[in-house]
Amino acid sequence: MLDLDKPQIMTLFDFDTAVQRIHDAYIASAEGNVQTGEVVHLAFAEANGDCHVKSGYIAGTASYVIKIASGFYDNPAKGLPSSNGMMLAFSATTGETLAILRDEGWLTDMRTAIGGALATRALARADATQVLIIGAGIQARFQAICHAKLMTDRALNFHIWARNASAAQTLSTDLNAAGYSAIPVPDLNAAIGAADIITTTTTATKPLFADGLVRKGSHVTAIGADCPGKQELPTKLVAAASLRVCDMASQSLHHGEFQSAHRNDASLQVTELGHILSGEQIGRTSDEDITVVDLTGIAAQDIAITQTIIDAAAGAKAQ
Repeated sequence: MLDLDKPQIMTLFDFDTAVQRIHDAYIASAEGNVQTGEVVHLAFAEANGDCHVKSGYIAGTASYVIKIASGFYDNPAKGLPSSNGMMLAFSATTGETLAILRDEGWLTDMRTAIGGALATRALARADATQVLIIGAGIQARFQAICHAKLMTDRALNFHIWARNASAAQTLSTDLNAAGYSAIPVPDLNAAIGAADIITTTTTATKPLFADGLVRKGSHVTAIGADCPGKQELPTKLVAAASLRVCDMASQSLHHGEFQSAHRNDASLQVTELGHILSGEQIGRTSDEDITVVDLTGIAAQDIAITQTIIDAAAGAKAQ
């Protein structure tokens, strides 16, 4: 049985392999080739935290995966990371435990950010370069890095806004030190109006900004809403979008960013990202389109990124 801690996992991790497998996992999910268990949500209001348990199996693969991921959002003030958790892989033939990946939430954060970058690459305008990231935590950092790595055909400029201006400054400084272009922005409304790409990475339970600020041609990816009651975007923005895309319709409409618009309109039409990535369905059709993506996080991503580590460990052992 494979038992790895976070440093070992990070050493084995290969970004390009993970991107391809997550890309393929979205397609497998959209095509109905993934068994996905019901998501378990636990809320710890007194600690400003939550925990999600996701599970699934991609047809034809060697293992099924159960993932535990938590977020305790006051942890940074205590000197602790907000994310934690682990991935568990079991044989799809015998049920034996194959791997315990004690990643402390790192794999979840990475697969989430890769998903966001894949969605942006697929749906943003070809000339989109101005990226507004709302939030300044772990996921905001990972989103910036993954966007830059996946969209090498253009020079991205990151604008960082957060309720905590100091955190936005720190993230911008860190991104610049790593070779990216980033600045903190004090005025969220102005930043939205200037952005080609907007990525939201917060735990908000009400819209972060008013309707009418997102300009034509923009692309928006909402990452934060992953359980009932969370919402980052104005409901009217979602309802009026030229195209609404999600990772899994059943999750998005029930407990993702699209839940509010769906409550108002039970016939709300959404397209799953895998259908866009496979080319089965068309994405952006005009430079005037406003495209909105809701990523709740799906088990197929967890399976894909877990398998990259298992395979990398096997390869390292064989050498």
